[in-house]
Amino acid sequence: MEFRDLKRQYQIHRNEIDTAIQAVLNRADFIGGGQVAELEQKLAEYVGIKHCIACANGTDALQLALMTWKVGKGDAVFVPDFTFFSSGEVVPLVGAVPVFVDIEEDTYNISAESLERTIQHILQESDLKPRVVVAVDLFGQPADFEQIRKIANKYNLYILEDAAQGFGGRIAEKKACSFGNIATTSFFPAKPLGCYGDGGAVFTDNDEWAELLRSYRVHGKGKDKYDNVRIGLNSRLDTLQAAVLLEKLKFFDEEVEKCNQIAAAYTEQLHNIVKVPTIRPEMTSSWAQYTIRFRNSEERERAIRILKESFIPSAVYYKKPMHLQEAFKSYQFKGLDYTVTESICERCLSVPMHAYLDMGEVQHIIENLQK
Repeated sequence: MEFRDLKRQYQIHRNEIDTAIQAVLNRADFIGGGQVAELEQKLAEYVGIKHCIACANGTDALQLALMTWKVGKGDAVFVPDFTFFSSGEVVPLVGAVPVFVDIEEDTYNISAESLERTIQHILQESDLKPRVVVAVDLFGQPADFEQIRKIANKYNLYILEDAAQGFGGRIAEKKACSFGNIATTSFFPAKPLGCYGDGGAVFTDNDEWAELLRSYRVHGKGKDKYDNVRIGLNSRLDTLQAAVLLEKLKFFDEEVEKCNQIAAAYTEQLHNIVKVPTIRPEMTSSWAQYTIRFRNSEERERAIRILKESFIPSAVYYKKPMHLQEAFKSYQFKGLDYTVTESICERCLSVPMHAYLDMGEVQHIIENLQK
C-alpha cells in the first residue's frame, strides 16, 4: 500500500500523460514551451484569479511573493508554527525576520487570536515592522481568512496564502489560491495537484505585481532575458511538468471528490477512538493529508507499530515546531506561547489518503487503527 499512490494514478491515466509528454519530446521545447502559458491560463481560470505565474517550485513561489512586496531588513513576517519548513525559510532569504504564531487546535491552521497577540508583542517588544502574514492552508483546508483579513486590515499587513497543500480546497464556492493578496502553491508530486518533479505557481489579481513576478522568476529580466533590470531568480517551470499538469488538471476535481468520500469513511468510523480532522462549515478540503490525533505520544507510537505490521504506511506531519528548528534559533522571541503546536506535534499522525484507495483498503486501515 502506498501513502499517496502516484503509481496507480499513472497507470489509470497513462495514455493521456504519455501522449502529453511525447508531444514535448517531439518539439524539444523543454523550457518556455507553449504548455507553460496554457497551464497558467487554465490555472488562473480554475482559481478565478487574473494572473497565474508558474515557477520552479513552491518555495520559490513564496520567495517571489516576498520579493515583489520588497519585504526585507527590519520587517516581521508572521508564519504558523506548525507547517513545512519552507513557509518560514523564505523569510530570512529576503532579509526579513520570521515570527512564529501558534495554531488552532481543531484545524491546525494559524490561530487568528494568537496572530493578533503576536503582532502586539512584536510592536511592543521589538523594532520590527509587521509586514506580512503567511496563512497556510494546511493539510488541504483553507485557513480562516475572514478573521485573518480583519487583522491584516487592522495592522496594514499583506496576506500571503500558502496553498502548497491546499490547492483544490474551497470556502463556499471560492477556491484556494484566491484568498491572499498573493497566493502560492506547489506541484511537488505528492501534493493534491502534483507533477513529475518540482513545480509551483503564484496567483494575484494585481497587474503590477504580476509583471514583477514574471521578471523576478527569470533573472530579473526586462524586455528579454538578456535585459536584466533587477536581481531575480532562475525559477521557470519546465514544459514537461506543465504538460503533465495540464492532463492531471482534467481529472483533478474527480480526485478531490473521491478524497472527500474516503475522508468521510475514515471520520465516520474513527471519531470515537481518535481526534479526527475538523472541517469548518462552508469549507471543503482537498485532503493533502488525513491527520488524526492521539491522547499522547506513546499511543501514537503503538499505532504506528500496528500499522507497520500490516504494511500500512503512516507519517508524522510535523515532528518539530518551527520555533524549535535549529535553523531558526536566532529568531526566537521571549514571551510567545506555542502550547497548542507543541502538544499536537507529540500526538498527530497522518494515514494513507489519495483518490486511488479502494474502500477495502480504507476499511483495512480503519480496522488496524481500531486495534
